Amino acid sequence: MTEPAARRSLETAVAPESLDAVFDLLAQWWPEVGEVPAVTRLGFETAVIEIAGNIVEHSRGDAAARRFTLELFADAEVLAATFRDDGDPPLLDLDAVRMADEDEVSGRGLALASATVDDVALRRDGDRNVWTLESKRR
Repeated sequence: MTEPAARRSLETAVAPESLDAVFDLLAQWWPEVGEVPAVTRLGFETAVIEIAGNIVEHSRGDAAARRFTLELFADAEVLAATFRDDGDPPLLDLDAVRMADEDEVSGRGLALASATVDDVALRRDGDRNVWTLESKRR
């Protein structure tokens, strides 16, 4: 018998405190997901936190009104996270993302996210940025 899909979601303000809500959501979700190899789980969680952190730190637009949602999904094949935020479109090219040099203070978040999951994508849907992360359950 196939286990049902595990789903959790959250909507929150784009603020540093929202990172705690993302950690809490992941903690609630993992027991529903079931067995996942430790390296896959750690990589997926790292990517989710890094993208959430980038939304909080770099999201452009009216700071007082910005919000984001996070939807987590898992089935027998895949772990997935979808972020939607109402900030201005990011000024970046995911294909050009690289790990920052040792002497650089920042610039590792997107590179870490890309290195720890199978797919990272960003698109614009109307007035929202949509980030998707996927990892195969191995």
